[in-house]
Amino acid sequence: MNFVEELQWRGMIHDIMPGTEEQLEKEMTTAYIGFDPTSDSLHIGSLVQIIILRHFQLAGHRPLVLVGGATGMIGDPSGRSSERNLLDESTLRKNQDGIRNQLAKFLDFSEELPNGAKMVNNYDWMKEYSFLDFIRDIGKHLTVNYMMAKDSVKKRISQESKEGMSFTEFTYQLVQGYDFLHLYESMDCKLQMGGSDQWGNIVTGTELIRRKKSGEAFALTVPLVTKADGGKFGKTEEGNVWLDPRYTSPYKFYQFWINVSDEDAEKYIKTFTFLNKNEIDNITRDHVKAPHERMLQKTLAREVTTLVHSKEDYEAAVEASQILFGKSTKESLQTIREDMFLSVFEGVPQFSIGKDKKNSSVMDLLSVHTAIFSSKGELKRMVQGGGLMINKQKVEDTETQIDQNDFINGKYLLVQKGKKNYYLITLQN
Repeated sequence: MNFVEELQWRGMIHDIMPGTEEQLEKEMTTAYIGFDPTSDSLHIGSLVQIIILRHFQLAGHRPLVLVGGATGMIGDPSGRSSERNLLDESTLRKNQDGIRNQLAKFLDFSEELPNGAKMVNNYDWMKEYSFLDFIRDIGKHLTVNYMMAKDSVKKRISQESKEGMSFTEFTYQLVQGYDFLHLYESMDCKLQMGGSDQWGNIVTGTELIRRKKSGEAFALTVPLVTKADGGKFGKTEEGNVWLDPRYTSPYKFYQFWINVSDEDAEKYIKTFTFLNKNEIDNITRDHVKAPHERMLQKTLAREVTTLVHSKEDYEAAVEASQILFGKSTKESLQTIREDMFLSVFEGVPQFSIGKDKKNSSVMDLLSVHTAIFSSKGELKRMVQGGGLMINKQKVEDTETQIDQNDFINGKYLLVQKGKKNYYLITLQN
């Protein structure tokens, strides 16, 4: 596989330094991408970078993952309007371990592989580097004029806010440039990749290598992912869409992808999946013929959920989706994994009842033991209108008895009031 050609047809190259493709065709090349260790999980904003590294390894090259322990203590001004919170070492190490575990799902870290992936942390080579040594060895090779010309610096300095830009942040590109130099010297790393907002910082590294080592290094950036409607990619009402199921459940992760627009789906399927060009072209044609079937979104959600989580999580998410958007039954509810079931109904009004209330009539359960209905009269009118369902079964009589066998997984009762209002009753232990 030609790495550059693969990225080009997928629309994943923003800038590429002349000579990069020739270098990759000449020999197995080592390249790195830096990741921000501000959490023990990455989110889908980092997924493009992860996928680039996977393409890189599949093309026979060696990927390095750089965790920015040192730079995480500074804060990158690129694309920011304020200074980042600084992290202590123990938090950085914890976050590094979490990121390493996540990336092992995408990259092969086997040491016996010639192009096995490797993770490094720039804190390891920066922690003993004294300030005086750094400015003597590194700082003298780049002028302030050169550093001031970078867009990320100009934007922050030109702002009329009182905060301005700290010296700490101003030195960020020097530290990142030194990372590239260090990896060039110690691991023969000749390429740095990243998002398009990192171009200035990456080029600083290539310039430092040229001036200090008379060496040749290369740069490649990818476009920042955007949404057609102008909204921020990877954000929902709840916040970031995380790769770790502790923070974003597989169900909600699946829902994010299944709900993207047609325009975004056509772009994202090239960026976030490993389907080949013929497969994507065929799916796109099928989608255009019958857009209501949402083939692009369904394929995208399947591929990305399986890639990040598992095939089992994807299938469970599809099954769980039928609860809200399909014709599920009481029997199908009983088969859904408990974690997936709770994820679907996270945020809906919930009520708890004691075991002494489990054998109750619908009337008592919904208007006395819980406040799902404000009065018995309201409940009767809803039943007469055919608008009340318990566990996806229509309630015909307010005196219908509920018992232990009706509770899903022995714990939950799903109440649907009208078309869209759901409630969850939990049986206490």
